[in-house]
Amino acid sequence: MITKKDIEKFLEPKKLAIAGVSRDPKKFGSLIYGDLKKKGYEVYPVNPQTLEIEGVTCYRSVSDLPAGVDRLLIVTPKQQTDAILRDAIKKGITHVWVQQMSETKDTLKIAEENQVDLISKKCIFMFTDPVLSIHKFHRTLVKWFGRLPK
Repeated sequence: MITKKDIEKFLEPKKLAIAGVSRDPKKFGSLIYGDLKKKGYEVYPVNPQTLEIEGVTCYRSVSDLPAGVDRLLIVTPKQQTDAILRDAIKKGITHVWVQQMSETKDTLKIAEENQVDLISKKCIFMFTDPVLSIHKFHRTLVKWFGRLPK
């Protein structure tokens, strides 16, 4: 079970890579990238289709990330998730958040077999303060129903 402490541990350094950042500003990967940057995070975009996102170097793969990036948020379609998770493991990244709806039936198993601290089935928008707009409402509903990590 994922706890509030697990989430805080993942977010605490305010430095992470995001696999699945899009050049399309309306796509989820682009939205979360922009949101995290506004909230003061040092964000490393990963997208094999582009060299740059908003004037920032974009890494073609997780294996290309610079040393010292030890957290990864995966916001890709689920058919890409497990390959990216395996690349993260090879890179030595042991703190991974797989955005809800991006996990597969094998994601948890891969993480457990490789001692990866995995957060899954959670929306990162609900945990990066300040939580705004519809995400604030969603977080409130989840809390009311007792499903917010404690």
